[in-house]
Amino acid sequence: MSFNEILWIFIINILIVLLPAIGLYGMFKKAGVAPWKALVPFYNLWIMTELAGMKKYWFFLQFIPVAGWFISIAILIEFVKTYGKFKFWEHALTVFASFLYFIYIGFNQTDKYVGVDAIRTHKKSAAREWVDAAIFAIVAAGLIRMFLFEAYVIPTPSMERSLLVNDFLFVSKTAYGSRVPNTPLAFPLVHHTLPIVNTKSYLDIINLKYRRWFTTPVKRNDVMVFNLPVGDTVINDEENFGSKRTYYEAIRDKNEGNGDRNLIWDKYGDIIITRPVDKRENFIKRCVAIAGDTLEIRNGVVFINGKMNDIPPASETNYVLRTKGQPLDFTMLEEEYGIRENLGEVRGIGNNLYEIFLTREQVAIFSKLSFVDSIMPVNYQYEPGITGIGGYDLFPNDTVYAKWTIDNYGPLYIPQKGATIALTPEIYSRYERVIRTYEGNSFEMKEGKFFVNGQQTDKYTFKMNYYWLMGDNRHNSLDSRYWGFVPEDHVVGKASLIFFSWDKGPRWKRIFRSIK
Repeated sequence: MSFNEILWIFIINILIVLLPAIGLYGMFKKAGVAPWKALVPFYNLWIMTELAGMKKYWFFLQFIPVAGWFISIAILIEFVKTYGKFKFWEHALTVFASFLYFIYIGFNQTDKYVGVDAIRTHKKSAAREWVDAAIFAIVAAGLIRMFLFEAYVIPTPSMERSLLVNDFLFVSKTAYGSRVPNTPLAFPLVHHTLPIVNTKSYLDIINLKYRRWFTTPVKRNDVMVFNLPVGDTVINDEENFGSKRTYYEAIRDKNEGNGDRNLIWDKYGDIIITRPVDKRENFIKRCVAIAGDTLEIRNGVVFINGKMNDIPPASETNYVLRTKGQPLDFTMLEEEYGIRENLGEVRGIGNNLYEIFLTREQVAIFSKLSFVDSIMPVNYQYEPGITGIGGYDLFPNDTVYAKWTIDNYGPLYIPQKGATIALTPEIYSRYERVIRTYEGNSFEMKEGKFFVNGQQTDKYTFKMNYYWLMGDNRHNSLDSRYWGFVPEDHVVGKASLIFFSWDKGPRWKRIFRSIK
């Protein structure tokens, strides 16, 4: 556990015991205890365990990381019972509004300290026990998921073979600092859509500005979970669902939107929705470039600031494999090498020719197999009119100044908070969405001149840090090459541990493996 995570856990512990302290001052006085003791962190909880007749080990259990939060809350609930508070709503106020509720109890003339005997004589129904336990568990799980860590499952092969489809991960939300939710009014343990009823799981009556507690810098080559930047507007049907084909991609599609938003709204208007940042689709990729870097891809190899970036050892890409006459045995490929036809990792493309996705280690192995004639890497060069791998299909969707492909891309500067760039026609398309959408400005170019919020200017200073995310499976990944920069307010957390993995049965060797 990092120092940042330990600090965050400790701060929450302190808040739990300090927030109700003013009210506890009056409650201790009513109980015949010196009221100053209510103002001393943790000592006040020691006194509460005594007044509530609890075993002393409950006090020490508070210092278990994370679980200790809920022990502290349980002590508060037991203590409030000594004032005859046994109703569900009274305990709910103790959990969610102890700061105000304890002031009311401590300083009104009605509530009296009735002691531990009141707890021992009170009988709670079995139904109430179950309700209390269920609500406590949901609240606990919701808070952990919101601020500490969350489970995530790999849905696509974009990170193969660093991460496999149906790897189940823990994502640390404290690794870069815990992000305060933009939409705090939300159904617990659900992302953006309620199951079965298929409606929004949140209310956007309250929409908080971006804030992150105990911020720690993102490190280059971290595996990161983030909210999809172009997930702000989605075509919300089962086929597209905002990620398989984005709203913006549909607009650019020459056979559908052809650059005209009105055509897409006429066709999909009833199911086009917008989402706040924290409710956009979660994606997982590797952060190959951080704020301030200059990224370039040359023949499939990533260069950062002119230096070749580390290549993930388990990453794979596609090759053209030629056999010496006999067809490839797809069953053998899956059983011996884990190469799966059903995931598109191998397919026939001609006479004795196959497209196959391999890691560098597998390339060395296959080149020595008796039935292999040759293995050639696939490398995409720019050609006018190509689709899916370059040109207009790639960010920044500019075939005048950015004749790039997925293998030959950039150079491109990654925006850094406080950095100032000169505005030119060449870079307009690269930073237009950053300036307008992510940083909330009006921005346009007229006759070669630039206007930000109505004022003519020739430069712009960025308000946030940005990152460049790519899948380890470089030829089978919907990543920053297609939709651009990831703003810092979209960062969810760092993928830290594989806690389970499944493919026709448990993949035992992957369980409890750290993510690199």
